[in-house]
Parts: sequence; C-alpha cells; structure tokens
Amino acid sequence: MAALRILTQYLDRYLKVASVTDWPNALNGLQVENSGSVKKIGAAVDACEFTLRSAARQGIDFLLVHHGLFWSGAKPLTGPQYRKIRIAFEHNLAVYSAHLPLDLHPDAGNNALLCKALGFKKTSPFFFDKGQFIGLQTQLSIDRDSLARRLEKAINSGVKLCPGGPQRARRIGVVTGGAGDEIQRAADEGVDTFITGEGPHWSYTAAEDLGVNLIYGGHYATETFGVKSMAAHLSRRFKIPWEFIDHPTGL
Repeated sequence: MAALRILTQYLDRYLKVASVTDWPNALNGLQVENSGSVKKIGAAVDACEFTLRSAARQGIDFLLVHHGLFWSGAKPLTGPQYRKIRIAFEHNLAVYSAHLPLDLHPDAGNNALLCKALGFKKTSPFFFDKGQFIGLQTQLSIDRDSLARRLEKAINSGVKLCPGGPQRARRIGVVTGGAGDEIQRAADEGVDTFITGEGPHWSYTAAEDLGVNLIYGGHYATETFGVKSMAAHLSRRFKIPWEFIDHPTGL
C-alpha cells in the first residue's frame, strides 16, 4: 500500500508535469482522487467507461491513463460522463492522466520506447511543438518495407504504408498518436520517412507530394508503451502490483 499523495507527487516530478505544455483538455495530473491510499495500479490508454469498469472489477484503485476523463472538453455530468465519475467514486478509484508528459519523456515516453522497440540505437529531438520537442528522429539506412515490418512486430498490429518517399529510408521521424495531419511539419524538419499513429485521408497524397514515406501504426497501438512502462516503474518503486487494461480501438 502507498499513500495517494506520495504516489502522485512522485509522478508529477518524474514526468515533469508542470513544465510540459499540453492541450488544455489534457488536464495532466490527478483528475480524480480516492480515499488516500493505493493497493493496486492499473494502466490504460483511455479513461473510457470500459477501462474504468474493468479497473473496478480487478480491484484497481489507481488508474494511470494517457487520455484523461476530460479529453473531449468540459461536459455536464450526465450520461456517459456521469457514469464514469460514478464508477470512480463508488469504487474508490483514483484517475491520473499524463498526455504529452508521457509522450516525450526520455525513459518512459511513448516515442522513446517505440524507437527502442524499432531497434533505433541513436535518436535526437524531432517535431518541435508548444515550445518543446515531442518526437524523436534517427538516421538509419533501411528499406521502407522492412521498416514497416519492424513496426508491425513492435506494436503487434498491422500498419499502413503510404510510399511517398524513397524506397530506402535514411532519416526517420517518430511521433506516436495522431500526428498524420502534421506531415508538412515533419517534411520541413527534414525526414524522408515519418512514423505516427493515424491521420486524415489527405495525408496520403500530401506525403506523395512532399516526397515522404508515411507509416501509420495506429493511434492506440503506438501509445500503449508509456502507461505500461510507467505503471511497471511505480510497481517496482512502491511495491504495489499493477495490471494493463487493454482496450484496442483499431485506430
């Protein structure tokens, strides 16, 4: 058992939540508190009704998520929003959200861990946004089809290759999640191949026009790394069991 206050203070410091600029609705940090202690940690990508109900069934009283309860903005506590809050209250379930702090963290971040899973030995900052670098890039000579297969293996899911650039990739940028609509920015930063989760229909032809390979691994699949890593880290440090709640969207 650990005190909720100690656990959340540690997360705030480790992920540098206060210094990371994010979208307003991210509301990084503790979003719902519980009675004050934690016996079991849960990790999930999304704070949706399915994951909250699953957490309650599994005896989890601290849920770490990437997309929090208020991602779609402030809403009246009716319908689905009421049900989610009610689940948390009735089952003494604290909810902690970390969006960009968990994307860009050098050790527990989605981008760092995906690059590691892809076998990238040396990376450098990439994709400057909101006053900070969010993604990573590497220089590696690899056939783009082989790179797509590497990504499939890393995320254990299918990928979509938009072959707009050279057959042999040499400078690869990675931004997990939904950065496909930023293909122009990726090209401006000099990569010939851009790996992300998802994007709009027009990104395919935009990649062709820009001469950039665009590889989609899925928003969900590319963002399971951070919450798993951080929950495992907390489990080791505070001697509390943890469990991942998998709820893939296929997007």
